[in-house]
Amino acid sequence: MQINHLTRAYRYDGIDLPVPPHLAGDPEALRAYHATLYPAILNAEMIDAGVTGGAHVTEYRRAVGTKG
Repeated sequence: MQINHLTRAYRYDGIDLPVPPHLAGDPEALRAYHATLYPAILNAEMIDAGVTGGAHVTEYRRAVGTKG
């Protein structure tokens, strides 16, 4: 049996976002950090995109629908 350690990767609109080491364990703080780069992330949905290339990928997807 082999154990593989996965890193976490966050993606928004096809762009891989940076993950500062001091925020890596706190998803909500990381979301606030990413929202400073892309404000739409505050309203985006977090989707588990699975494992790709040794990283567990989480995608922020913008809410689609009516404004108001």
